Amino acid sequence: MSRVQGSTPVTISRLQGVAAAEVCADRVATEEPLEIRVAGRSVAVVMRTPGHDRELAAGFLVTEGVLRRPDQVLDMVYCRAGGEPEENVLDVLLAPGAEVDFDRLTRHVFTSSSCGICSKASIEAIQAQFPAIETRVVPRRAVLAALPAALRAAQATFDQTGGLHASALFTADGALQTVREDVGRHNALDKLVGRAFFDGALPLGESILLVSGRVSFELMQKALGAGIPVVAAISAPSSAAVAFAQASGQTLVGFLRPDGAGGMRMNVYAGTVAD
Repeated sequence: MSRVQGSTPVTISRLQGVAAAEVCADRVATEEPLEIRVAGRSVAVVMRTPGHDRELAAGFLVTEGVLRRPDQVLDMVYCRAGGEPEENVLDVLLAPGAEVDFDRLTRHVFTSSSCGICSKASIEAIQAQFPAIETRVVPRRAVLAALPAALRAAQATFDQTGGLHASALFTADGALQTVREDVGRHNALDKLVGRAFFDGALPLGESILLVSGRVSFELMQKALGAGIPVVAAISAPSSAAVAFAQASGQTLVGFLRPDGAGGMRMNVYAGTVAD
């Protein structure tokens, strides 16, 4: 099977009602491992949708506090196997004089919603690494209400597969800046942060983040690492995500979706939203 722009063709048997099975072509979201190395040392393996791998690696390292500035990175290259690039192994080459704390990765990588470490002590550890949001950005209700439709219109690969998460950055006035899709919610956000890292746009202190699914502790951690003051989600937040947002000075909005009567509903879990 060959993959194209994040999706892979498959053959399926489609069943509908009592009609006979229909054999037809379909597409599913591509999921493959990416090993991230720093100076030749393996630091993580993530399951991701191929594409924007350099952004993914950069965003992951930024939100773990390992990278701070683009000038720390000399290059990012795919490792070679038998003379050919291995597109599932990416090595981050550090600039001369750049140093990283590898122990920080083992202490602060939160990869599972069931890891059991999302405690008050964990929140304090993250906030010691990334400062709380000081300048409050108060999003307007009408701006937030328009974001899901803008995100959905930009999800090209989701249209093919129905199986990808998405993260999008918007200006405070609701203008779409960047969208990234991936099978992993965390990966989609890392790709956004990585793009901002390469553009020299961090911290993202004037941006609104919209995620297509639920909001976990780790997503709030990554948003804080990028300096994002407002996080909105089409689905629900976890209790740890709410506690983190309240402690970090972030605005957190969940269940941003149609209300069934032609309008939009939303729950504000932390921070404030203006009329």
